[in-house]
Amino acid sequence: MYKFEIAETKEFQKNLKRLDTKLYEKIKNIVYPQLRSNPFFGTNIKKLKGELEGVYRYRIGNYRVFYVIENEKVLVVMTSVSHRQEAYG
Repeated sequence: MYKFEIAETKEFQKNLKRLDTKLYEKIKNIVYPQLRSNPFFGTNIKKLKGELEGVYRYRIGNYRVFYVIENEKVLVVMTSVSHRQEAYG
């Protein structure tokens, strides 16, 4: 399997700055490596349906990291991260 590159939207970068240091470190040290190797499948990964079709989410505690996969570019675009209560509204 390919090694995917990670790209971040401005909204995602803004969301990251609001997180506490522990969560930020988990995203960089746990989420990113898994998404680089296989962004399609994993215990915390889910492909969303309905209005969010084509978007994936990674569950990390009470937070959700949302991303889109650009297969032809071997790229994972991180779109946002938010608390689960605010994530789907």
